[in-house]
Amino acid sequence: MSTIISEEQAQIVENAIKGISHIATLPEITIKIIELVEDPTSTAQDLHSVISNDPALCSRILKVVNSAFYGLPRQIGSINRAIVLLGLNAVKNIAIAASLTKLFRGGDLCPSFSARDLWIHSVASATCCKLICDEMKLGLPDEAFLSGLIHDIGIMVEMQAMRDKLVEVFSNMRYDDDGSPLTNLCELEEQYCGADHTAFGSGLCEVWKFPKSFTYVTGYHHNPLVLPERNRTLASIVYIADRVTAEIGFGFRSDVASTEIESGILAEIDMTSEQLNTIKEKLPQAFEEIEATFH
Repeated sequence: MSTIISEEQAQIVENAIKGISHIATLPEITIKIIELVEDPTSTAQDLHSVISNDPALCSRILKVVNSAFYGLPRQIGSINRAIVLLGLNAVKNIAIAASLTKLFRGGDLCPSFSARDLWIHSVASATCCKLICDEMKLGLPDEAFLSGLIHDIGIMVEMQAMRDKLVEVFSNMRYDDDGSPLTNLCELEEQYCGADHTAFGSGLCEVWKFPKSFTYVTGYHHNPLVLPERNRTLASIVYIADRVTAEIGFGFRSDVASTEIESGILAEIDMTSEQLNTIKEKLPQAFEEIEATFH
């Protein structure tokens, strides 16, 4: 189950992604890492053999492992040790995150949208997703981090595949004095681009052969309760993080008209308002720590 769209919209999404194959292709090494980690017979040594061929990725992984965000008691100097400490899944997600940073180097599209703002929002949302998982002891911190990072990736598909149409979308956006949107971004995207960013995002995840959970996140982060109950957790976490980052003021927020969080979505992960406030307090410092690892 991905975003509920018409056949015509599905065709628009498919054509857009085909038209940007140069950016819609993950680096070969990242694809290898995903395949390895999805294979239950793989070992840490198999992963080390692949990663050690990419010095830039090695240094990125070590930088993330040694960041304050992971809070390990001492510096880790070897990739082997990093893989053992973090686990294969976490290393896979760091590799994907490293690949994604290149996608967001699109500069300013128009006065009301820049790829840099979207990147800040994405990193802040990813950080917030991990904080939520840690606070709620949900046991999905790395998967949640990546979910937050990619939830709005459909906008980058639009930016690359139909730049002029996206300019029209943002030219028609209207904002309140506090920066909250008065117009509905998804409706404008459907009007000018033929589908909205949730459809383009879930379409890209399908092409990338990401686990289904990421297709659900990109497709349903605005309405997670539409999903079957067993598939709601990550999309609910991202929904909450999306609104928390908008409230605090981290970058892009054109698709979040209200920062109010539906009680039903808080209930989905058994979160209290006190726990939500704790996350809001922790986010600014945690964002600084993780954002530094992407430079």
